[in-house]
Amino acid sequence: MSFVSTLLAPLLLLFPGGAADKAVREEPAAESLLIRPRIDVAREEGWNQVRIEQRMTIRITPHAAPMPSMLFDLPDREVGPRFIERKMGKCLAVSGIAGVQSGGGSRLILFMRDRRIVSANLERACRARDFYSGFYLARSEDGQLCVDRDALQSRNGANCRLTKFRQLIEVGG
Repeated sequence: MSFVSTLLAPLLLLFPGGAADKAVREEPAAESLLIRPRIDVAREEGWNQVRIEQRMTIRITPHAAPMPSMLFDLPDREVGPRFIERKMGKCLAVSGIAGVQSGGGSRLILFMRDRRIVSANLERACRARDFYSGFYLARSEDGQLCVDRDALQSRNGANCRLTKFRQLIEVGG
């Protein structure tokens, strides 16, 4: 069956009359056996609609951890930066997420493309360590990841909702 007839076959189901039968008769006999039962069933059942659905899943991968420094380069103060949390909105642009790391407990750390770091709290029964290899999420119409609306699915099957976003701001030590 040609590419064009493959695309047009569902549309022919919408038109009453002989247009669909004519299209089937013009195809070679072996291929018409595949289409004819669908057209006959559609007419007997009285179907008048064709539904084409599309589902998109987005994968967010883990963010690479920074390389540890050599022991003789360690300063005499605390190791690593300190962060404070600030309130932020309830939604993030999915396209802005560059990577994720487990933050311990029920917290994920999201690294944004604009260099922001966001803490995402999961619902109480979820563990962040289940998301060590990233997560999947279904694309929403608005392209946002929102608290109390969207669920994240880990690669091992855990399915968790988000409860809160907080922006992490680095403070001087």
